[in-house]
Amino acid sequence: MTAGEQAKRTDVDKALMGGATYRSLGEQRLSPGEERFEKGRRTVGLFLAPVVAIAFLALPLGIPPQQQTLAGVLLGVIVLWVSEAVPIPIGGLLGVAVVVFMGVAPADDVLGPFGSSTVFTFIGAFILAQAMLKHGLARRFAFRILALPRVGQSTTGVIVAFGGITCLLSAFVSNTATVAMLLPTAIGILGVVAKLLQVQGKVPEDFDPLRLKVGAAVMLMLAYAASVGGLLTPVGSPPNLIGRGLIEEATGERISFGQWMVMAAPICLLMFVVLAFVLIKLNKPEIKHIEGVTEYVDEQRAEMGKLSRAEKNTLIAFGITVSLWIFPGIIALIFGNDSDIYTAVSDRLDEGTVAVFGAALLFLLPTDWENREFTLRWKDAAQIDWGTIVLFGTGIIFGSLLADTGLAETIGTSVADSLGLSSVLPITIFAVLLAIVVSETTSNTASAAVVVPIIIPVAVAAGVNPFVPALAATFAASFGFMLPVSTPQNAIVYGSGAVPITTMIRSGITFDIAGAILIIVFLPLLVAMLGLGS
Repeated sequence: MTAGEQAKRTDVDKALMGGATYRSLGEQRLSPGEERFEKGRRTVGLFLAPVVAIAFLALPLGIPPQQQTLAGVLLGVIVLWVSEAVPIPIGGLLGVAVVVFMGVAPADDVLGPFGSSTVFTFIGAFILAQAMLKHGLARRFAFRILALPRVGQSTTGVIVAFGGITCLLSAFVSNTATVAMLLPTAIGILGVVAKLLQVQGKVPEDFDPLRLKVGAAVMLMLAYAASVGGLLTPVGSPPNLIGRGLIEEATGERISFGQWMVMAAPICLLMFVVLAFVLIKLNKPEIKHIEGVTEYVDEQRAEMGKLSRAEKNTLIAFGITVSLWIFPGIIALIFGNDSDIYTAVSDRLDEGTVAVFGAALLFLLPTDWENREFTLRWKDAAQIDWGTIVLFGTGIIFGSLLADTGLAETIGTSVADSLGLSSVLPITIFAVLLAIVVSETTSNTASAAVVVPIIIPVAVAAGVNPFVPALAATFAASFGFMLPVSTPQNAIVYGSGAVPITTMIRSGITFDIAGAILIIVFLPLLVAMLGLGS
């Protein structure tokens, strides 16, 4: 290979570590057709966003001015996010500034949610991931998965196995923590597949590994499977606890841990099957069969040798972080999630503070004590995707404003009134659709906290037992797969740079629809079989 060819050849590891929330046209390798589409999409978005916002503000809707202003600004921001007319984190920041300028709420109240625990979870998790990528620990985990019997022979096997691991973990560990844990492994898997494609000459020498469809499929499987697995237990996701508490308060009926699992398991299994089908169909991997993977994996594992000091330190920090993330779930299983001991432990072992504590350990565990060299340097931490952190922070702000201004409640009650809902099926359908729509623009936790209290009085006013509609809204609140700001999981995988926003929207809306149908059809049947809500 000549020096010129070597310079042209893609460095896969470097490309994957340099992933980011937003890349300009000049930073991507696009075909002429793709470049025309991207230019058109971004240009249209630049002019459409203010037009949509101003047009909405001019409508005679008869709702409080604060709510109409917020809705108009949010619509404009969504246009900017979808079109990528400006860097996606900047679209959110621009919207936040306009909301304050237009007097929706004081600056301190608007910016307060940016200090959310979730934002600190991102910071800590991203720094841990950076250490795993830098020192090669992510590649080791990836090779372990690829070495599983009959898994590493096909891209479908890899994607499904990885999704299954994610699903099971997220049933007991928070969805965000699960995705944060497994993100480096997902990037490692993408790196291995990309290098195989490169070695086998199935991609151009200067290909972009962040534009591989197999990468989008692996990353989206990680994000979406965590949401699916989170439905399996009451402690798997915050919306489950919120919904269960509100249902008990409204109906006097408590869903036990076992009842929840028996009810959720068939829905989760069906959802996972549908998820695998949707992702592989819409993001067809470049190769079906991974030829020579066994030999390649064996060769690479032998070459890696024993764990280095830096890898051991990273594993220690990672292990401590994961243990502290899991511990509250274990306490909930033993003592119940309404016990004083669970409350005390979960309050102290907050997800965000655990994440930044684990990240801080990387700057305390030495690799060369004599020269005061530690596992990570600050310049490594400075390279994490701060854009994703800003993006999700602005998403939390808008979610909080939706609740605080009463806009979410206005939307829910006015739609329910105009539809004249009067029986359990239409109310359940409305509950599911409203929860999904709200969760697209705010976190799933906020979606449950906003939508379930709307659905319960709607059902009671119609003379319907609110148990099934409220439970359906609780399940659907964990959806919202279209945008990076919909859930922390989406934002984390989007930060890898391997999932274009158009790909996330297309895959997300398809799975939203499929999941809504599964909840509407099967949840009432399972509730009836268990004798709940009667």
